[in-house]
Amino acid sequence: MSMPTPEQQRRARIFGVLFALTFVTSIAGLILYDPVLNDADYILGPGADTRVELGALCEIFLAITNIGTAVVLWPIVRRQSETLALGYVASRIVESIVIVVGLISLLSVVTLREDFAGAGANAGSLTIAGKSLVAVHDSTFLLGPGFCVGVNGLLLGYLFYRSGLVPGWIAMFGLIGGPLIFASAIAVLFGAYEQDGAHFIFSIPEITALPTSSGVRVPTPRGSFTPLSANMPASRMKPGNTVVAPTPVPRSSSLRAKLNPRRPNFVAL
Repeated sequence: MSMPTPEQQRRARIFGVLFALTFVTSIAGLILYDPVLNDADYILGPGADTRVELGALCEIFLAITNIGTAVVLWPIVRRQSETLALGYVASRIVESIVIVVGLISLLSVVTLREDFAGAGANAGSLTIAGKSLVAVHDSTFLLGPGFCVGVNGLLLGYLFYRSGLVPGWIAMFGLIGGPLIFASAIAVLFGAYEQDGAHFIFSIPEITALPTSSGVRVPTPRGSFTPLSANMPASRMKPGNTVVAPTPVPRSSSLRAKLNPRRPNFVAL
């Protein structure tokens, strides 16, 4: 069984760091946003503008790391389906755009408070404007961590299940959890219940990509194992892809091959 190349190991480490940062920045941003999200009169009070701005900075890094995880994982999962792999990258990009729209709305609340709260502006109008901008953020939270995460989990779960990169029961978290998250977002959209962050448990398929992406292998017709890159056409090979030497078969198989020379005795590169 071939060992992972330095390039594959480096890519796996980068993916792990970026994915960990998505959790850190998303949780930190939500905590830092607490005053503006839960205080209806935030725009009229003294405010905690620096805290909100730090939360916005965390979400900027969240958007960057979101896209980074998809881009780093692309060379691995595209070997299963370039269409679905591209869909995963696109979904991550859309999720990041929605996140940025949400942080812009909260920064607008801070700007209104700084410019108009103490300048004799109508308090009722400012309150309505502030609540409207917070409502925009709540909607982006539904679209990003709700709908987009459901799509992400479904796509990545299917890619992992089809490729066998992780045990089947782990990939099922994405195949089952993704549609559940999507259905939950629809329920929240129609007011069935309030949204929360409990959907993170269905991100397990992405977490498991860290240890498995550095040594991607698929079974060959002869029962041995070879990296996925060995099954790629030569025209698509790039530096850093693992290529293994021909794998000998048992002696009995070699004897049968002598009787039938059309059957290969080793895995073709």
